[in-house]
Amino acid sequence: MDPFDSLLRDVRAEGAAFGRSVLAPSWALRFPDGAPLTLCVPLRGEGWIVHPENDKPLLVRVGEAVVVRGPEPFVFSAEPRSSFSPDEVRDVTFGRSLVAPPPEPGPAEQMVLLAGAYHVQGQAPQRLLGALPPVLVVPDEHDCSSLRDYLDFQLGGCRPGRQIVLDRLLDWLLVCTIRDWFDQPGAQAPRWYRALSDGTVGPALRAMHDAPGEPWTLASLAARAGVSRTTLAKRFTELMGEPPLTYLTDWRMALAVDMLAETTATVAAVARRLGYADAFGFSTAFKRVHGVSPSEHRKLARSPEQTRS
Repeated sequence: MDPFDSLLRDVRAEGAAFGRSVLAPSWALRFPDGAPLTLCVPLRGEGWIVHPENDKPLLVRVGEAVVVRGPEPFVFSAEPRSSFSPDEVRDVTFGRSLVAPPPEPGPAEQMVLLAGAYHVQGQAPQRLLGALPPVLVVPDEHDCSSLRDYLDFQLGGCRPGRQIVLDRLLDWLLVCTIRDWFDQPGAQAPRWYRALSDGTVGPALRAMHDAPGEPWTLASLAARAGVSRTTLAKRFTELMGEPPLTYLTDWRMALAVDMLAETTATVAAVARRLGYADAFGFSTAFKRVHGVSPSEHRKLARSPEQTRS
């Protein structure tokens, strides 16, 4: 497992919105959900993404995929404008058709859009969200027309399991879209993504993400990479901006935040799972990074005020 796998492992679409609708020339769909990530894939027709953090609307055509980073609402519209009348805008509700089609549809005017919202929780995935722009559009460079036809077919039928099929296909599309975005020339890919292809740093990164609870040392990580300790330390710091064991501690602390908030494991159990010999050493490291003890963090994370926010 590498950092990309780790950060996207638990990101899942649930109740993807979908629709096959004839839409007037001034149609607009508002996505008010506030999800951290939204994926939109036109299967037929094209539209414009209107987002408050973008200076101008972005055109999205068939064959392209767009990922929008929340929580700001955005609009997918037929026209590149930022204001719409109430009659023109329809709010998207995930888990059902985007827009009910009017009678006597005209095939030439048909717009087919598949969209999925991702309610990303926890601190670990924030390392991915923080590396993404507000809106990214990725062209289809692999000729996925057969996949689009299959998705279009799924939308038109009522076979058992249709929703789960669409959700999981969207999961796959999200991973491929973000990866293709990072691979584009000039893309601002995060350091950990670029370092994965390095013959020295890549194996060390994968080792730490495969088994964050292992008692890793600079020597054992260097052995995994097949280089000397000096070579690993120098190359890792050049590419990642910090030494290997500093990165390991930061990654463990990100995982600790999520374990404390999402599980009932004791502080001592969390410490053992993350490679600490005792709860005291773990608590000291946690407080140094997060400013509070693990127990205090758990109380704050589960307080009514935190839950409502």
